[in-house]
Amino acid sequence: MNELDESFPVSSDSQQGKKPLPALGLLDAVAIIVGIVIGVGIFQTPSLVAANVNNPEMALGLWFLGGVISFVGALCFAELATAYPHPGGSYYYLRRAFGSWISFLFAWSRLTVVQTGSIALLAFVFGDYTAQIWGLGDRSSSIYACVAIVVLTGLNIAGITQGKWTQNWLTAMKVLGLILVTIVGLGLAFRFTPVETTSTDTSSNSLNLGLGLVFVLLSYGGWNEAAFISADLKNAQRNMVRSLIWSIGIITAIYLLINLAYIQGLGIAGMESSKAVAADLMRRAFGEPGAAFISSLIAISALGALNATIFTGGRSSYALGRDFPLFSFLGGLGNRTNTPINAYIVQGTFALGLVILGTLTRKGFESMVDYTAPVFWFFFLLSGLSLIVLRIREKAVDRAFRVPFYPVTPILFCVTCGYLLYSSLAYTGVSSLFGVGIVLTGIPLLFISSRR
Repeated sequence: MNELDESFPVSSDSQQGKKPLPALGLLDAVAIIVGIVIGVGIFQTPSLVAANVNNPEMALGLWFLGGVISFVGALCFAELATAYPHPGGSYYYLRRAFGSWISFLFAWSRLTVVQTGSIALLAFVFGDYTAQIWGLGDRSSSIYACVAIVVLTGLNIAGITQGKWTQNWLTAMKVLGLILVTIVGLGLAFRFTPVETTSTDTSSNSLNLGLGLVFVLLSYGGWNEAAFISADLKNAQRNMVRSLIWSIGIITAIYLLINLAYIQGLGIAGMESSKAVAADLMRRAFGEPGAAFISSLIAISALGALNATIFTGGRSSYALGRDFPLFSFLGGLGNRTNTPINAYIVQGTFALGLVILGTLTRKGFESMVDYTAPVFWFFFLLSGLSLIVLRIREKAVDRAFRVPFYPVTPILFCVTCGYLLYSSLAYTGVSSLFGVGIVLTGIPLLFISSRR
């Protein structure tokens, strides 16, 4: 096994020697992964996918393909997570494969762009839909977003047990709600005259299947966060693989069923013209009370994804603090809670700053997508490449799980990531450069840390 790059020594602070104690079971891991992935995308992207196909078979085919691609990626991450269990997740894989400077920029990007941007994005969605139920004025969405970040960060600081049970309950409520929406959608096919299921505009839809897949994979994103709980997972070598397989299977089944419900209840044309497909479905069945119900469901869904994102986000910042003296204050664990308190606090502060930024630009959700997408897919691509590099370089490492059909499987995953990186840059345009610029500000900090 090759030695790690030791140019950045670990801080000697007494807290640095503590390691997270395994406290998560298989059910907890599945709840975290499902809670992250089934966030708000499934309530927004189906109408965007429908706009790029001309029949329901194509739409359902894209959602199934998204599950297959996610499963391929999950296999790659299962090998990495079981061979290298570490609270830093992808940070640790990148450090072993490419050295300290890449892992530093990855951790810096998560702290300032990817994870904090995702937290702010989910908080905005929670605020938007909570404000539909109980408004607090013009800034209702931002107020609710800030409160959610503060409260859930506090819960995770209080201890891993509080965080995991909060996640389990939120995930259970969300899945049960989605099942209800599915039943309502399928039931509409029997209560009302069947709707037209073919798009009214087929002139260019058949040429946009690639763009439709981009939106599908956006909804599947987040399962990779399982890598950050590998050190917290009991019997990690067995449960990591099982949790990823079960999670992807559950998510794919839910996505296929709920899109079938949308198609049966609204038709492809109705989905394409809808601004809030789930709300329109429930409104058709139950009127305005149904729309109010789905607003509550989306708020709960966003809250569950927000809690899981906060939970996993502190792990990479914790790893950053353990490996780079300049950020050593992030690498300690609380004596009583066994959680990275400072990492959570700094992460929450950055996220609150992005909420303020989104409020000032008046484009909260859209601003966060532009800010995070290109950076996320760039490092996702490097994580896939790290599997190939480590297979070649560290042949002596015990690998309890080996990705099947190597190297075809990781290469396929990397090609997909490269395509999504290109697509995210093409979609966001100049606005994506802001997030890229923030990541590049980490280079001077890297040199400062190197000198120290």
